[in-house]
Amino acid sequence: MGVRRRAGTDGTLDFIADIDPGRPVLIAGPTASGKSALALAIAEAQGGVVVNADALQVWSCWRILSARPSPAEEARAPHRLYGHVAPDADYSVGHWLREVAPLLAGPQRPIIAGGTGLYLSALTEGLADIPDVPPEVRAEADATMALRGPEALLAELDEATAARIDRRNPARIQRAWEVLRATGRGLADWQAETGPPLLPRAAATALVLDADRDWLAMRIDRRFEAMLAEGALDEVRAVLDRWDPAALWARAIGAPELVAHLRGELSLTEATRRAQAASRQYAKRQRTWFRARMRGWNWRQVP
Repeated sequence: MGVRRRAGTDGTLDFIADIDPGRPVLIAGPTASGKSALALAIAEAQGGVVVNADALQVWSCWRILSARPSPAEEARAPHRLYGHVAPDADYSVGHWLREVAPLLAGPQRPIIAGGTGLYLSALTEGLADIPDVPPEVRAEADATMALRGPEALLAELDEATAARIDRRNPARIQRAWEVLRATGRGLADWQAETGPPLLPRAAATALVLDADRDWLAMRIDRRFEAMLAEGALDEVRAVLDRWDPAALWARAIGAPELVAHLRGELSLTEATRRAQAASRQYAKRQRTWFRARMRGWNWRQVP
């Protein structure tokens, strides 16, 4: 598939015209790079259902803070797997794959968009069939993480898993520790037995939006300011009485900073600055993941 640009525009219409309407579409990219807008544009131009592949956008409590499509955008084309999980529920890449499977076999072509690289890699490369982690193991991991940090969990991992894990991602470290604790086998060992993928990359149009760093940083900063104007503080205030920084849903970028503001620990200006910085760091980690794991995808420069 070639990428053509029309002089004087961003070339989006020409670009969409080059996409095979008979194949599923996968859209990866860092936060604020325009994945949801592109997915909606494809759905409107060619038909299809937009499917979420962002681990933060599944939570019902975060419409604004996770940058989910607006109700008006959702009305323009079918959207699935957005905001459908309650904060007290358990959710993982395995849950997501089970929910995606019937959509792949449905009557509408899926246009799967999101910034969670693990979801998209599991979809296109397969996922090990790891047993569920018992609640008591997760509670032990949460307690260790809170008291001693991710380094304590990392130190207990098996050699093979420790050698390949993203050491800057506490969630990945905790997951690996939980698997080892619950099953007696390292995550790397389980991953070596990965089954076939639900959607091989070769069977889809697989896109990565490659955003200019400075342009993306400006977009991130402006978007967070827009989130505040749209009511992000009210969204955080609504969950303040059950806030648990160790919970999966509490990992929404910007949420911890706004919680600190609402508790009187940070000014709104400082909370905003820190949230914007956290979002930029998150985008950097995403870009690193995509470069390492999605080299064979079709890369499209934005803007």
